[in-house]
Amino acid sequence: MNFFLYTDYPWWFLLFCILAGFSYSFVLYSREKRFDETPKWVRRALPVLRFLAVTLLSFFLLSPLLKNITRTVEKPIIIFAQDNSESVVAGKDSTFYKNEYLKNIFGFVSSLADKYDTNVYSFGDKIKNGFAFNFKEKQTDITSLFDEIETRFSNRNVGAVIIASDGLYNKGQNPFYSAAQNKFPVYTIALGDTSVRKDLILSKVLSNRIAYRGNKFPVEIQLSARRLGGKITTCTVSKGKDVLFSQQVVILGNNYSTSIPVQLEAKETGMQRYTIKLSNVDGEVSYANNVKDIFIDVLDGRQKVLILADAPHPDVAAIKNALESNENYEVSSFIASDFDKSLAGYNLVIMDQLPSSKNPIQKLLADIDKEKLPVLYVLGSQLSVPMFNNLQKDINVPSEGGKINDALPLLSKDFSLFTVSDALRSYSSKFSPLQSPFGNYKINSSASVLFSQKIGLVETQQPLMLFTQSGERKTGIICGEGIWRWRLQDFSEHGNQNIFNELVDKTVQYFSAKIDKSFFRVTLSGGEGSKNNFYENESVGFLAEVYNDSYELINDPEVSVTITNNDGKKFTFVFNKTTNAYRLDAGVFPVGNYRYEANVKVGAKIYGEKGEFSVSALQVEITNTIADHQLLYSLAKKSGGEMVYADQLKKLADLLNAREDIIPISHSEKKLSDMINLKWIFFLLLSLISLEWFIRKINGAY
Repeated sequence: MNFFLYTDYPWWFLLFCILAGFSYSFVLYSREKRFDETPKWVRRALPVLRFLAVTLLSFFLLSPLLKNITRTVEKPIIIFAQDNSESVVAGKDSTFYKNEYLKNIFGFVSSLADKYDTNVYSFGDKIKNGFAFNFKEKQTDITSLFDEIETRFSNRNVGAVIIASDGLYNKGQNPFYSAAQNKFPVYTIALGDTSVRKDLILSKVLSNRIAYRGNKFPVEIQLSARRLGGKITTCTVSKGKDVLFSQQVVILGNNYSTSIPVQLEAKETGMQRYTIKLSNVDGEVSYANNVKDIFIDVLDGRQKVLILADAPHPDVAAIKNALESNENYEVSSFIASDFDKSLAGYNLVIMDQLPSSKNPIQKLLADIDKEKLPVLYVLGSQLSVPMFNNLQKDINVPSEGGKINDALPLLSKDFSLFTVSDALRSYSSKFSPLQSPFGNYKINSSASVLFSQKIGLVETQQPLMLFTQSGERKTGIICGEGIWRWRLQDFSEHGNQNIFNELVDKTVQYFSAKIDKSFFRVTLSGGEGSKNNFYENESVGFLAEVYNDSYELINDPEVSVTITNNDGKKFTFVFNKTTNAYRLDAGVFPVGNYRYEANVKVGAKIYGEKGEFSVSALQVEITNTIADHQLLYSLAKKSGGEMVYADQLKKLADLLNAREDIIPISHSEKKLSDMINLKWIFFLLLSLISLEWFIRKINGAY
């Protein structure tokens, strides 16, 4: 630590400070007669004290600064990351990795601690700090490890990263590409078994998440076999104790794969569990990957959506394709003049540029009003604005001689009818403008605006997409045409239409949702929002709301829930209170079906909510157990590191110690501070002045 003194004035200004102190002391004491009889040291001390005090005070008029330079030495950082997934111990060396290997790794990392700043992590489906290795993680995400290192150690002296893994990943991107941005060498410790051993694998089961009662739904079973040529296995699909499908499979060759299509009938509503199993074959390395469970949510029926258009239009195709991507919806589209069917059974009507002068659809509008169906209007150039304004009272669309505006969507911060994902929230501002009628819109005060119009750079209060509700009937209006461009943009930018589909899906969900007038509401929640199917490594979450008789949210009473498994065992939890609602993280549950019953007592009334959820097995780690050492070698080679094996830890330590670029770094921190802020300066001046006053006092000068 070094100190330097600075001032904004030339240093020769110190002479003026000294001169001021000397002059003040000389004038005060050179002709002072009262101290002639005092001891000699008093006559000398008093002018010196006054000289020092005045000189220091004068010096501080120069605004002196103190420069403090602190130097610290940072050891090079070595990061050790252990693959903590199930696949590491799925081979023949599982005992070694669970015992001797862990002792060796602990000793290896400890030996590096004297020279390096060591940081230890484990990775699987989550990144954890420390030596907590149990090889029970259900997934492997190596990319997230590099992201974590970048977040925690950016601009730090990272000497090297050591990754001990079998090279198998089943979550996230290919780590070879995600590691390309790293500025440090990666050393890899190759674990696992690369030999091809006898194994029968139920690779994948493809099925719809939802089916409808009374319908058949497809299931595709994919299996593979290694070194089992000529053997026979039986594939079965069962529900509880009932076997619904059985087929014998002859394994043709030592590297065999096939798929089996199955049609199952959905007979009961609710969450249904189906078990797919391959009978064991002698000599398999593992039987755990011969079984999978799937869960199908069987519903009573799909939502029926009717799209009516004045004429063929790309907006109609975009909306229809978005709805058809969701198996919850059954979509029909017609030109309005060609539609002569009953509206019975439909849950929503979407009208594109209707009514128009060509298609006034008066009878159809009367039927919609009679059925009290929700309607989503899409306005456009063919719309008859006077007819539309007379049709409803939610919005008055301007009619300025057919003039249009290019209106960009501006997401409203106050919209609350449904949640908008962060992806849609951030990307909506990039959507192309819609061609919207020009003028001043007048909307019902109760309307909820999702998007307002942005004309050029001007943010307006004119609506672009809004929703209203009168009684139990809901209406939505898109004040412009051209949303088909939004779908193309989404695909061009992201390679899919997920954001556009979300907008359409949540809009239709709002229309199809029945008004909930209950005083107690409970929903399941997970990492991806509302859900009723979880993986075995996911926490099961609940959200709850309680209302009083005035339909105001309250959270004074206690809310509890009892979860029951298939065996009748019960687990009871109490919800945590949030600002005005309730939340519960019930933790992870074993694979199976569960029922829950939540209760709350408000005054003398007791409310209850029932439901069910399922927990699925996550078996990706045991599907492929052949270690990928080529990936580990490529990671190390590309970054300037090297791959070693589990019995070469001493070699790895020697490689690290031999590197000339893994060295400590010295950091200098410079800090400027006003000297006058130093407390000891104040006490020094106070001491000088007080001492002078005291000497004068005891010698009769005051």
